Amino acid sequence: MDSPPHTLPTVGTNLTGMTLRRKKLTIRELGGCMGPIWPSYFDDCSSVIFVVDSSNIAQVSASCIQLLSVLSAEPLRDASVLIIFNKRDVHCTMSLVEMRSLFRLDDVVTCAPQPITMLEASARSGTGLREVLAWLESVAK
Repeated sequence: MDSPPHTLPTVGTNLTGMTLRRKKLTIRELGGCMGPIWPSYFDDCSSVIFVVDSSNIAQVSASCIQLLSVLSAEPLRDASVLIIFNKRDVHCTMSLVEMRSLFRLDDVVTCAPQPITMLEASARSGTGLREVLAWLESVAK
């Protein structure tokens, strides 16, 4: 059996500009280890893409706690939120049903003030990329 390619989590911050259907977007990527400084970026944020590494079972609990802190942040009260369960192509991932249950996502979506969308994706294979771009286009201001 082939092992999945080695990937590294985002450790710092990356800033990317893109134009999507004539709308200019700035995307700031903040690694999970940067969680303590995330709130310093919330005031300038109109949308949130929260990526969960579905293959890293050890980090799922920490991801859930980080997600709840993002959703409860006052400056993000009106932000649209996309939760991406990434690395769905890796053999050791939990199913979407298991992830939704572990994150208690039905309860989270019901209680959160923000509109929340969930998608499965694989950055490696491109699965889900069109859906992510469609979501970005729909929320771009």
